[in-house]
Amino acid sequence: MHMKTPFRLDDHPRRPQPPLASPPAGYFDQLPRQIMARVQPEAAHESVTWGWLATLSRPLRTALASVVVLGGFSTAFYLSQPATQTPNLPPATALAAVPEAALIDYLAVNNQLETEDLASLPLPDDNLMAYFLQASPQELEAALGPAPLDEAYY
Repeated sequence: MHMKTPFRLDDHPRRPQPPLASPPAGYFDQLPRQIMARVQPEAAHESVTWGWLATLSRPLRTALASVVVLGGFSTAFYLSQPATQTPNLPPATALAAVPEAALIDYLAVNNQLETEDLASLPLPDDNLMAYFLQASPQELEAALGPAPLDEAYY
Protein backbone atom coordinates (compact mmCIF):
# COMPACT_ATOMS: atom_id res chain seq x y z
CA MET A 1 0.00 0.00 0.00
CA HIS A 2 1.12 3.37 -0.83
CA MET A 3 0.69 6.12 1.61
CA LYS A 4 0.03 9.47 0.14
CA THR A 5 2.57 12.05 0.98
CA PRO A 6 1.15 14.98 2.84
CA PHE A 7 0.72 18.13 0.78
CA ARG A 8 1.67 21.36 2.42
CA LEU A 9 1.03 24.66 0.71
CA ASP A 10 3.90 26.33 2.48
CA ASP A 11 6.37 23.97 0.82
CA HIS A 12 5.45 25.21 -2.68
CA PRO A 13 6.55 28.72 -3.63
CA ARG A 14 4.07 30.97 -5.41
CA ARG A 15 4.63 31.78 -9.05
CA PRO A 16 5.37 35.38 -9.74
CA GLN A 17 2.50 37.28 -11.39
CA PRO A 18 3.02 40.17 -13.76
CA PRO A 19 2.35 43.47 -11.96
CA LEU A 20 -1.04 44.97 -12.65
CA ALA A 21 -1.47 48.55 -13.65
CA SER A 22 -2.80 50.75 -10.89
CA PRO A 23 -6.24 52.30 -11.44
CA PRO A 24 -6.45 55.92 -12.56
CA ALA A 25 -6.72 58.59 -9.91
CA GLY A 26 -10.25 58.93 -8.46
CA TYR A 27 -11.50 55.85 -10.33
CA PHE A 28 -13.30 54.30 -7.38
CA ASP A 29 -14.82 57.67 -6.43
CA GLN A 30 -16.41 58.09 -9.86
CA LEU A 31 -17.37 54.43 -10.39
CA PRO A 32 -20.77 54.49 -8.58
CA ARG A 33 -21.92 57.59 -10.50
CA GLN A 34 -20.88 56.05 -13.82
CA ILE A 35 -22.75 52.82 -13.05
CA MET A 36 -25.89 54.67 -11.94
CA ALA A 37 -25.81 56.80 -15.10
CA ARG A 38 -25.76 53.68 -17.27
CA VAL A 39 -28.40 51.77 -15.31
CA GLN A 40 -31.15 54.38 -15.16
CA PRO A 41 -34.63 52.89 -14.83
CA GLU A 42 -36.80 53.72 -17.80
CA ALA A 43 -39.16 56.55 -17.18
CA ALA A 44 -42.50 55.07 -16.19
CA HIS A 45 -44.87 56.24 -18.91
CA GLU A 46 -48.25 55.46 -17.47
CA SER A 47 -51.19 55.08 -19.74
CA VAL A 48 -53.41 58.10 -19.61
CA THR A 49 -56.49 55.92 -19.92
CA TRP A 50 -55.73 53.64 -16.95
CA GLY A 51 -53.92 56.17 -14.77
CA TRP A 52 -57.01 56.84 -12.69
CA LEU A 53 -57.09 53.17 -11.68
CA ALA A 54 -53.78 53.45 -9.81
CA THR A 55 -55.13 56.32 -7.72
CA LEU A 56 -58.00 54.21 -6.32
CA SER A 57 -57.60 52.44 -2.99
CA ARG A 58 -57.04 48.70 -2.94
CA PRO A 59 -60.55 47.75 -1.61
CA LEU A 60 -62.16 50.01 -4.20
CA ARG A 61 -60.13 48.39 -6.99
CA THR A 62 -61.19 44.95 -5.72
CA ALA A 63 -64.84 45.99 -5.67
CA LEU A 64 -64.52 47.43 -9.18
CA ALA A 65 -62.94 44.21 -10.43
CA SER A 66 -65.75 42.10 -8.95
CA VAL A 67 -68.39 44.37 -10.53
CA VAL A 68 -66.67 44.03 -13.92
CA VAL A 69 -66.52 40.22 -13.62
CA LEU A 70 -70.18 40.02 -12.51
CA GLY A 71 -71.18 42.30 -15.37
CA GLY A 72 -69.32 40.08 -17.81
CA PHE A 73 -71.08 36.95 -16.56
CA SER A 74 -74.52 38.57 -16.63
CA THR A 75 -73.90 39.94 -20.14
CA ALA A 76 -72.81 36.51 -21.34
CA PHE A 77 -75.91 34.95 -19.77
CA TYR A 78 -78.20 37.58 -21.30
CA LEU A 79 -76.68 37.19 -24.76
CA SER A 80 -76.86 33.38 -24.63
CA GLN A 81 -80.65 33.39 -24.22
CA PRO A 82 -82.70 32.52 -27.33
CA ALA A 83 -83.69 35.55 -29.36
CA THR A 84 -87.35 34.65 -29.86
CA GLN A 85 -89.39 34.03 -26.76
CA THR A 86 -92.89 32.63 -27.07
CA PRO A 87 -95.51 34.74 -25.35
CA ASN A 88 -97.50 33.23 -22.50
CA LEU A 89 -100.54 31.80 -24.24
CA PRO A 90 -103.44 29.98 -22.64
CA PRO A 91 -102.89 26.21 -22.61
CA ALA A 92 -105.64 25.54 -25.15
CA THR A 93 -104.13 28.01 -27.65
CA ALA A 94 -100.62 26.68 -27.09
CA LEU A 95 -101.81 23.09 -27.59
CA ALA A 96 -103.66 24.04 -30.77
CA ALA A 97 -100.38 25.44 -32.16
CA VAL A 98 -98.63 22.06 -31.80
CA PRO A 99 -98.77 19.96 -35.01
CA GLU A 100 -100.91 16.84 -34.79
CA ALA A 101 -98.07 14.58 -35.98
CA ALA A 102 -95.90 15.79 -33.10
CA LEU A 103 -98.69 15.04 -30.61
CA ILE A 104 -99.17 11.53 -31.98
CA ASP A 105 -95.41 10.87 -31.82
CA TYR A 106 -95.28 12.15 -28.24
CA LEU A 107 -98.21 10.01 -27.12
CA ALA A 108 -96.82 6.93 -28.88
CA VAL A 109 -93.57 7.23 -26.95
CA ASN A 110 -94.87 8.42 -23.57
CA ASN A 111 -98.28 6.76 -23.24
CA GLN A 112 -97.72 4.23 -20.46
CA LEU A 113 -100.73 3.82 -18.25
CA GLU A 114 -100.80 1.71 -15.12
CA THR A 115 -103.87 0.08 -13.67
CA GLU A 116 -103.68 2.60 -10.83
CA ASP A 117 -104.03 5.39 -13.36
CA LEU A 118 -107.13 3.77 -14.83
CA ALA A 119 -108.64 3.14 -11.41
CA SER A 120 -108.40 6.81 -10.50
CA LEU A 121 -110.16 8.04 -13.65
CA PRO A 122 -113.75 9.10 -13.05
CA LEU A 123 -116.32 7.04 -14.89
CA PRO A 124 -118.76 8.82 -17.18
CA ASP A 125 -122.24 9.35 -15.81
CA ASP A 126 -124.06 7.78 -18.68
CA ASN A 127 -123.56 4.12 -19.50
CA LEU A 128 -121.84 4.26 -22.92
CA MET A 129 -121.09 0.54 -22.94
CA ALA A 130 -124.76 -0.34 -23.03
CA TYR A 131 -125.23 2.06 -25.92
CA PHE A 132 -122.48 0.44 -28.03
CA LEU A 133 -123.15 -3.18 -27.13
CA GLN A 134 -126.91 -3.12 -27.52
CA ALA A 135 -127.22 -5.93 -24.96
CA SER A 136 -129.37 -6.46 -21.94
CA PRO A 137 -127.78 -6.70 -18.50
CA GLN A 138 -128.65 -10.43 -18.34
CA GLU A 139 -126.83 -11.09 -21.64
CA LEU A 140 -123.77 -9.16 -20.42
CA GLU A 141 -123.67 -11.11 -17.16
CA ALA A 142 -123.95 -14.39 -19.02
CA ALA A 143 -121.13 -13.42 -21.42
CA LEU A 144 -118.78 -11.94 -18.84
CA GLY A 145 -119.51 -14.11 -15.87
CA PRO A 146 -120.11 -12.95 -12.33
CA ALA A 147 -118.26 -9.82 -11.17
CA PRO A 148 -115.19 -10.55 -9.00
CA LEU A 149 -115.67 -9.78 -5.35
CA ASP A 150 -112.08 -8.92 -4.50
CA GLU A 151 -110.61 -5.59 -5.47
CA ALA A 152 -107.28 -6.94 -6.70
CA TYR A 153 -107.38 -4.74 -9.80
CA TYR A 154 -107.36 -1.55 -7.79
